Amino acid sequence: MTVARQQVTQARRIVVKVGSSSLTTASGGLDADRVDALVDVLAKVRSGGEKEIVLVSSGAIAAGLAPLGLARRPKDLARQQAAASVGQGLLVARYTASFARYGVRVGQVLLTTDDTSRRAHYRNAYRTLDQLLAMGAVPVVNENDTVATDEIRFGDNDRLAALVAHLVRADLLVLLSDVDGLYDGDPARPGSSRIDEVRGPADIAHVQIGSAGKAGVGTGGMVTKVEAARIAAAAGVPVVLTSAVRAADALAGRATGTYFHSTGRRSADRLLWLAHASTPQGALVLDDGAVNAVVQGRKSLLPAGIAAVEGDFSAGDPVELRDAQGRAVARGLVNFDAKEIPQLLGRSTHELAAELGPAYEREVVHRDDLVVLTP
Repeated sequence: MTVARQQVTQARRIVVKVGSSSLTTASGGLDADRVDALVDVLAKVRSGGEKEIVLVSSGAIAAGLAPLGLARRPKDLARQQAAASVGQGLLVARYTASFARYGVRVGQVLLTTDDTSRRAHYRNAYRTLDQLLAMGAVPVVNENDTVATDEIRFGDNDRLAALVAHLVRADLLVLLSDVDGLYDGDPARPGSSRIDEVRGPADIAHVQIGSAGKAGVGTGGMVTKVEAARIAAAAGVPVVLTSAVRAADALAGRATGTYFHSTGRRSADRLLWLAHASTPQGALVLDDGAVNAVVQGRKSLLPAGIAAVEGDFSAGDPVELRDAQGRAVARGLVNFDAKEIPQLLGRSTHELAAELGPAYEREVVHRDDLVVLTP
């Protein structure tokens, strides 16, 4: 067993994400045998009491297709939400019954990006998940598809899983799908080889990554899984990417799937949410000096460096910080309403405090609430 795989066996708190194609039939509807097989593996992993499992599960929309007489996943949001409303209950009921065979309770946790991009919300999410684990339950996490709009969606549960792994301070993220790892070419073609380990982005820069799964009932693909692995690894969480049928081998540290080494250290929770889960409500256009101060100097954004304001946002909302060419260079939580900012443009905080009062002698975006976006 390699050192990397030994880290898998030593992980105490593990987030496992499973895709729709691993739980349902291509025509929709839950496959009870597949669900039971996954639960068998997860229950065995946590049976000694030393390991904790958080399950991020897709499948709500897919599970709701057949009961509603839908032949395939609908494209419009309203019918997707209707399918999710029916399917989510079926999904959790199936998990509840399956884990009950081992005397294990499950707890449903539904999230939208709005729950994770705002500081108070993600703190509440952490407390709920941590308490469920402390009480011996298995949290089953999914996106709240029944109420999420296009503007407040994670888009896929792979990214959600990466963010949850960081949120709960997981030691490992396992991404399960219908493919047994990342390949250097189309896995269906002869000559393609599975990539055993990824130590950084340079290791897979040459790989053409497919965007669609086989079953056609999910939203993700290898692109979203590799992106999720990158997010988690950069936040200090190693990742194993493999197929659901090889989950037991993956969690036992055997040489299956693709292992992504952690590439960074854990950052403040709000910064990861801000970079990967928040939806900007507007934008601030910066002059060249402010761009340099924010990006290179990691400084707060002051009114003097703002050239223009776009959008209608409120204090506390996430906004994009753009350069003069319109490129997003950072994202942050703004301290003023959009309607207040025009009177601040290009002016020093001392000048503003003298004219408008001490409440205006502060940063527009504080550096502690700001994340620089990598190109």
